[in-house]
Amino acid sequence: MKKVILGLSALCMIAFTSCKEDATKKIDEKNVAEAAERDANSSKYPVITFDKTEHDFGEIEAKTAVETVFSYTNTGDAPLVITDIKSSCGCTVPQDWSKEPLAPGDSGQFTVKFNGSGKNKVSKTVTVTANTEKGKETVKITAFVKPDPNAVEPAKATIPQVK
Repeated sequence: MKKVILGLSALCMIAFTSCKEDATKKIDEKNVAEAAERDANSSKYPVITFDKTEHDFGEIEAKTAVETVFSYTNTGDAPLVITDIKSSCGCTVPQDWSKEPLAPGDSGQFTVKFNGSGKNKVSKTVTVTANTEKGKETVKITAFVKPDPNAVEPAKATIPQVK
């Protein structure tokens, strides 16, 4: 057993000491420069800056359709691409945004339509999916939905009195 351990130890010593080549001589300075430039460019993200992040429609009657426009600017160093805009519920519909890349400094906009559903204070979130550093940005709409004056109240059941 001692001979086996001694033999393996000698083999390991030969393997570790046989590499006399200097690894630093194998580094190509051109590759290092290209990697540094690539890393610097990959840290540049577009930044989406909204003119407002929340819109309050105030008091609206139930089932009344309203809409607002959210404007945004690319304040980052790379082209901004919005891939999707979704709302937190089907009563709020975002639309009309450009799917083309937006150069740094350029502006765009999208419309959010709300159909007036719900009761009392209503708040809906719209999520913008883009190639920003966070990947998702949000804006919000709020409204106070008053009951529809033309709505018919359901008849209340009466319990007959037993005499």
